[in-house]
Amino acid sequence: MLAADRFVRSGKVRDLYELDGDRLVLVASDRLSAFDVVLPTAIPDKGRVLTGLSRFWFAETAGIVQNHLLGTDPGDAAAIGSPDLLRGRSMICRRADVIPVEAVVRGYLAGSGWKEYLASGAVCGVPLPGGLRESGQLHEPIFTPATKEEGGAHDVNISFDEMVAHLSVVPWLAGSKAGWAAEQVRDLAIRLYRHGSAVAAAAGILLADTKFEFGVVEGQLILVDEVMTPDSSRFWDAASYEAGRAQASYDKQFVRDWLERQGWDKRPPGPELPDDVVAGTRARYVEAFERITGASFERYLEEDVIAR
Repeated sequence: MLAADRFVRSGKVRDLYELDGDRLVLVASDRLSAFDVVLPTAIPDKGRVLTGLSRFWFAETAGIVQNHLLGTDPGDAAAIGSPDLLRGRSMICRRADVIPVEAVVRGYLAGSGWKEYLASGAVCGVPLPGGLRESGQLHEPIFTPATKEEGGAHDVNISFDEMVAHLSVVPWLAGSKAGWAAEQVRDLAIRLYRHGSAVAAAAGILLADTKFEFGVVEGQLILVDEVMTPDSSRFWDAASYEAGRAQASYDKQFVRDWLERQGWDKRPPGPELPDDVVAGTRARYVEAFERITGASFERYLEEDVIAR
């Protein structure tokens, strides 16, 4: 059990605990959400995949933007819980004022972006050429922000101008700070996406789209939460990629596809997942970890290091 007296809040996947006045502990569970519902069946080691990949990307992108990660030694977070519970799935992070917008970058046309393009020829107010195909690569990556909805509601795609207006009502971002924050988030998100795409491409994986979260510490923008994981990104195998159709993904799309065949109304509670779907989902997450990092996941589980 983790320390209830230090508990701050829970998200769909992560739980947040207070270590002291300056530091928080972010613990990634094995919970899986689909269609904004947390499913009753966990995916073994999923939280460790998310944490390990985030740790990898935080190190990879430190030259682009600073981040909230301070440490990963579970012994340093003993006040929260035992090292066995925390190892591989926890990060000690500095506090930040979180920008209340999902910073989404798309390099390919898929998901809600594809649906929006079919309806309007644009995505989040960004006009795109006619005749594009599903899963087609865009000439340049585009920034397509979304609101961060609470209480299980689905995030809503918005334009850049709507993002500025959305941020302007946040007291600590009022006035010209809203425009500054929006421009900084947009520019950094695109730089991070380009870097992540290049790293993933070297491993034979296409980063179709991803979302970032940012915070502000002492007036400086930093990267927070998770980074380019199967939960926050759409990863495709480059070897089997073909524009004009949906792609097999190294993410929870495997679960979504199974759920779509069950006749579920997408309201809680969700259905229990069968063993083969659980195993298939875990395998996809682990493969994403190993291909992108070049590291052994089994060694990560045993030694809490990201190494071959």
